[in-house]
Parts: sequence; structure tokens; C-alpha cells
Amino acid sequence: MIMPLTSTRISPDWPCQVKTPGSYDWERSAAKWLRELVPARYAGYPALIRHPVLLARHAQIQVQHEIRVARTALQTARADLPRLGLPESVIEHTIKLYAAEVLQLQHIARSVRAVTEALVERTTAGR
Repeated sequence: MIMPLTSTRISPDWPCQVKTPGSYDWERSAAKWLRELVPARYAGYPALIRHPVLLARHAQIQVQHEIRVARTALQTARADLPRLGLPESVIEHTIKLYAAEVLQLQHIARSVRAVTEALVERTTAGR
């Protein structure tokens, strides 16, 4: 029998692709969503397949790295892109793209944290 998690509240950052904690098959939906956040080659690692909480940890690290990359791209765009011979309109568009990507990745990072917390709670409750 699957017992619903009573102390986990659904965060506004909870991803719509992941079922509510405690509902049928929610961990599988969480693992599927998390696998989409890490490079495809990680999908074959047995430890990450068997332990969604480990996959969640890796996804957290992956998303934090992507945030750093997007911030670096944003911070260096104005200085680096003109040297590539790009028109000002393309540079401005690219800066907006990087800024939007940082915001999107920050949202994803919050979602990964919410899923991770629910998985950890499920893991520790099952002991």
C-alpha cells in the first residue's frame, strides 16, 4: 500500500510533469522528469535508474552548472559578441535570450529542489 506523504506540501515550483507525492507512480514520473534534465548518457547508469534520489542530486548539480554557464554567457556577451562581427540587433537579442535562460534555469532548480525533498522524505520514511 502506498501511503501519501503528509508533511510534503506541493510547492508552487512543483513541476507539472511530476505527479503529486504519494500518488500512484509519482516516483516514476519524478525520475522520468529528472532524466530529461541530465545528459542522455546518464540514463544508462544503474545506480541512477534504481535510486531516483541519486538522480535528483545529479540533476541539481547539472542545473546549477547550467545556471553558471548561462550567467557567464550573459555577463560576457556585450564584450565578446561584437568581436564575432555580429550586428547589434543580434547581440541584444542574444543578451535577452541568456537573461531569459537564467530565469528559466532558476525556476527549474527550484523545481528540482522540491522534487528532491519529496524523494528524500519518501526514502527516509521507507526505512
